[in-house]
Amino acid sequence: MSKRKSSKNYVFRNRPIERGKKYCRFKKSGIKYIDYKNPDFLLKFVNEQGKILPRRLTGTSLKYQRKVAQAVKRARHIAVLPFVTDQLK
Repeated sequence: MSKRKSSKNYVFRNRPIERGKKYCRFKKSGIKYIDYKNPDFLLKFVNEQGKILPRRLTGTSLKYQRKVAQAVKRARHIAVLPFVTDQLK
């Protein structure tokens, strides 16, 4: 016999936070080219460890997320951005 757990035992701690609608900042401001030589702009798409933030967090569209990823990789290659770090920001 299998016992079913009641829903009273589960507490949902991570409730979604009410936020505004996500939007692609590139489409909104009309940016066509993402410059890989501008580290201040690229740091907005990288977390503290140096990882590229996903689309679901930044709200960037697929087309521009690919361009951001390519720009970050190019910036890492020419040593404008670090590959990994402890505290980047």
